[in-house]
Amino acid sequence: MEINPIFLKTLDKAASAIEKADEIALTVRWFYVDGNAKETYEQAMKLEEQVEKLVLLTRALPAYTGAPEAHDRVEKIIAQIIPVEIGFTKEGWFAVSLPMLLPKKSSGSADYIRSFLYPAMRRFFLNKPPVRYRDCVLIYRHVYDKKRPERQMRDHDNIEINMVSDTIAMYVMPDDGPSNCAHYYVSAAGNDERTEVYVVPKSEFPLWLAKEQSIPQEGVKLYENRREMWKKDM
Repeated sequence: MEINPIFLKTLDKAASAIEKADEIALTVRWFYVDGNAKETYEQAMKLEEQVEKLVLLTRALPAYTGAPEAHDRVEKIIAQIIPVEIGFTKEGWFAVSLPMLLPKKSSGSADYIRSFLYPAMRRFFLNKPPVRYRDCVLIYRHVYDKKRPERQMRDHDNIEINMVSDTIAMYVMPDDGPSNCAHYYVSAAGNDERTEVYVVPKSEFPLWLAKEQSIPQEGVKLYENRREMWKKDM
């Protein structure tokens, strides 16, 4: 087998990232046992960021082996580990549900979000007619664990949210600029953490607000397309 210097360089970076993550994990443990909540949180955020970098490095490794099926196999693994729900509500609103809260800090990883959301959106719209919402509201509903109310407050101006908005706009809106789209953010307590994103026409936004309080703990039911939803209602 021919030696690929890019593979070896990436592998070395991954090994270094593993060592760094191990060091940070020990620091997190030390502060936690010491009872220092503030530093425990700060170091835990550093560990989270470090591990995201590690994930991106290891995802690239299979492709650098030259195996033609590497990309597809990696995407399948990502889809299994990070299940993204995409579809239309019974009202005809487009929605995406991510199985996580987006980070509070602005130093997260847009590449990490892109690596699982973009393939999920591409698969969903494969062989589907294009959808375009104009003069709409892009809604972020942050569902936090009700046992952890401190996670209720989210940072609405970070690169992860911007990446999610850009990816969704690519498929269902001309763009997510202010001339076409308003933004609305809300937090809600739940049994599991997730981020729900809705694209709702501005004229129907009051209806979404009225229904928001009655959204089930597991989230709203999503349909593959609006035609399927209409048939089920009939």
